[in-house]
Amino acid sequence: MDGRDDGPLIDRDVIERTLGVALARGGDFAEVFAEDRAGVTARLDDGRVEELSSGRSRGVGIRVVRGETTGFAHTADCSPAGLAAAGAAAAAATESGGAGRVAALPDRPVGPGPRAGLLPGTVAKDAKVALLERADAAARARSGSIRQVSAAYADGRRRILVANSDGVFAEDDQVRTRFTVTCVAEGDTGLHTGTESPGRTVGFELFDDVDPEEVARVAADRALALLRARPAPSGRLPVVLKRGAGGVLFHEACGHGLEADLVRRDASVFRGRVGEMVASPLVTLVDDGTYGREWGTFAVDDEGTPARRNVLIDQGVLTDYIWDLVRARAAGRPSSGNGRRETYRHLPMVRMTNTYLVAGADDPSDIIADTEHGLYCAALGGGQVNTATGDFVFGVTEAYLIEHGEITEPVRAAQLIGNGPETLRLVDAVGNDFDTWAGTCGKDGQGVPVSAGQPTLRVAELTVGGTAS
Repeated sequence: MDGRDDGPLIDRDVIERTLGVALARGGDFAEVFAEDRAGVTARLDDGRVEELSSGRSRGVGIRVVRGETTGFAHTADCSPAGLAAAGAAAAAATESGGAGRVAALPDRPVGPGPRAGLLPGTVAKDAKVALLERADAAARARSGSIRQVSAAYADGRRRILVANSDGVFAEDDQVRTRFTVTCVAEGDTGLHTGTESPGRTVGFELFDDVDPEEVARVAADRALALLRARPAPSGRLPVVLKRGAGGVLFHEACGHGLEADLVRRDASVFRGRVGEMVASPLVTLVDDGTYGREWGTFAVDDEGTPARRNVLIDQGVLTDYIWDLVRARAAGRPSSGNGRRETYRHLPMVRMTNTYLVAGADDPSDIIADTEHGLYCAALGGGQVNTATGDFVFGVTEAYLIEHGEITEPVRAAQLIGNGPETLRLVDAVGNDFDTWAGTCGKDGQGVPVSAGQPTLRVAELTVGGTAS
């Protein structure tokens, strides 16, 4: 699978016959989604290789839609007979008595986006393990207080082909590479953990820009800072989010509420608010599947729609939601390119890609200098969000006090507690810098790669949950 000329996943004539079978009982819409994916993972714990594995899967999911009813079947048997059987199984749930129409497919599929410079499958596994060993040594060299080091490498290549009865015929070739280091530091205040995990939609050339030693140093320093951290304060405080660090907050607290399926189910605080001022005029929020080589970038989504840049909030005004194909068809509008699925075994749903706040005009150092007393958040952890109300709670994994306009002591055990729309309205400074965070977004049991980003910015007030007396 790591050659450049892999050939089509399924021949066009087989796809056309399969779509015909899928619509033979009267569905309104049918889709064939083929996927071939392979990858390598390697993990080093305390200087020992604990995992070095590779895997591959290949299969097809077939969906048939009639009105509000969806039939779905998947199979690892990619033969014409296997696909016909899966198509018939999906059609059984939508039977209406007459055959549906299949539009002609083009001679050539919509092609994939930029290819990886160096396919990871062509790189020897010992070269990947060597990266882990370099990171382990760099982390331990940082301090004798570093007691444990775990380093992980992962790469994956995912080829997809999507065709449907509307005449869509598209394919993509997605290669992603990621490197993670987690360090545990021990001191008088106990054990503390720091993690750094860059990843991009690129091949092994990721390491032209990402230095394993630097990743290790960042993770180690994050853990070491907690050894001297004091308990976080509590109360309503100005909060400055370091560039990139707050992207996950806006992804969770705001982005999910802008997904059309949640809006349609009345599970979003943003329902019915298009055209309203929902944020500070300093806030422009974008979801962009075409953005650079970020973790959530692709050429076409998992319904064959080309990726695009979607402005969701423009200078504080809610302009649109994000859409998959089926919900967009029902609303009489085009998809925004946000139909995504974890594997061929899953139905697609509305999902974010690369979601970020656009940079502003403020100098980041001025934002800090203009904050008399507050919290500087350099890294956020996990959180919980109620999309229907917008209420959220996020853990902070690296934070510092701001005192008299300067970043001073590290603090630990802080939480950010707030409401998504309220937080958007309280953004009162937006920096001219920018960075992103790469992660996996979970929704309804499926995980997909995404990124989130933002410039350095200040929220005038957030509730900080701390343990300081």
